[in-house]
Amino acid sequence: MKKAQIIELPKILDPRGNLSFFESSNQIPFDIKRTYWIYDVPGGETRGGHAFKEQNEFIVVLSGSLDVAVFDGVEEKKYSLNRSYYGLYIPNGLWRRMENFATNTLALVVSSTSFDENDYIRDKDEFLKLKLKENDGI
Repeated sequence: MKKAQIIELPKILDPRGNLSFFESSNQIPFDIKRTYWIYDVPGGETRGGHAFKEQNEFIVVLSGSLDVAVFDGVEEKKYSLNRSYYGLYIPNGLWRRMENFATNTLALVVSSTSFDENDYIRDKDEFLKLKLKENDGI
């Protein structure tokens, strides 16, 4: 089973300000095809609430904080993102939901594929059915 995981990024300490970075296939396990960011999320709102068939993602919170709930069809695990020198890798086939956004949070997301609406699984019941088939080897 594929698992989400926190990846610590390089951190170059400097009295003038620190620097962190990631490069395709070096710090994250895929080549980057798309980049987007999430910001100005009103209090109490959630983002995500879907899974991908093919796309892998890496989420870094550049400013502020948020929680990401990742569900594999059996177990849900929450990851708190609040440092810009680590991010959360989420492989395809996992349900994700971003919540508990602090005021002025800025989250950067990089993806392994270009946008494709057909890659999204937006219905949780459909997601659970696919997971059952996957686990039964069908």
